Amino acid sequence: MIKKENIFSFTLEELKEKIIYLGLKKFIATQIYEWIYTKYVKSFSSMLNISKANIEILENNFSFSFIKPLHIFKSEQEDTIKIIYELEEKYLIEMAIIEFEFGYSGCISTQVGCNMGCKFCASGLNKKRRNLEVYEIVQEFLFANEYLEKNNLKKMSSTSFMGIGEPLDNFDNLIKAIKIIHEPKGINLGWRNFTVSTCGLVNKIPFLAKTIPQCNLAISLHAPNDEIRNKILPINSVFKIKELIDAIINYIKIVKHDITIQYTLIDKINDSCENAKELCKLLKKIDCHVILIEYNPVKEFCFKTSKNIFKFKQILENNKISVSLRQNKGRSIDAACGTMRSNYEKK
Repeated sequence: MIKKENIFSFTLEELKEKIIYLGLKKFIATQIYEWIYTKYVKSFSSMLNISKANIEILENNFSFSFIKPLHIFKSEQEDTIKIIYELEEKYLIEMAIIEFEFGYSGCISTQVGCNMGCKFCASGLNKKRRNLEVYEIVQEFLFANEYLEKNNLKKMSSTSFMGIGEPLDNFDNLIKAIKIIHEPKGINLGWRNFTVSTCGLVNKIPFLAKTIPQCNLAISLHAPNDEIRNKILPINSVFKIKELIDAIINYIKIVKHDITIQYTLIDKINDSCENAKELCKLLKKIDCHVILIEYNPVKEFCFKTSKNIFKFKQILENNKISVSLRQNKGRSIDAACGTMRSNYEKK
């Protein structure tokens, strides 16, 4: 029996090769891409410009399975939407759609649970069950786009991999999913509209630079020194800050554009004026933009939101560090930064 591969798991070039192998004309791959990624069809039989004979061949070789959107929540301000997806084994994942002045941005998950164990992040409360498959990552984005269109809203103009999981811990599937979402014959999202976030998998950063240099990189730093970072980010026991900074410098040399430094301010942990000054010294020679994030409380943790955010920001500005404060969105539906999780209980 032929094992069917999910049709959403192929880049356009891979699909062309597969189509030719099956004895069909190469252009059929482009037709399929247009049907599934721009018209949101859910079966080969709905592809009106493909013959019945060819549809039979396609149905015998490809599967058309989907992740299931289980619940959709809107924030009180309706500027953030959270979607709970159910996977084949009944695992649950989340993604957020966030409205900004420039349009909608997707915050996509890459794993079921997370093994990074960041001490202030709800995503790590459940250990990683498995990586998301390519088609599952792609379908998160695709369903969100379809939802926006059906509600007479604009499509997503950007996406970040900042949901549940560590993206670089699912490297191969991440890269392939990005290539599929980028494909001009399909969704056609520009390279510079992708952001990959990492808490500091130093060994994967050079491969990211060589594979998709046009995309944006965001580093979840959250501390100006090893002493503090060891306490809140376990990854720092593997890759110290110096190693991470060296990797960032080499990354920038390859890609020729700046990166983002994410820094969540936690009361009496990493938010003092001295911490701000130390961060300035650390980042002084790095081409980066710092995004300060207001800590969003998680009931399982004892951390509190910083009262020193604006003083911290002012110190960075005085030291000529490019910095902004992230808008706090989605808190009312647990879709804000650090609050996404995969143990949502079905009601």
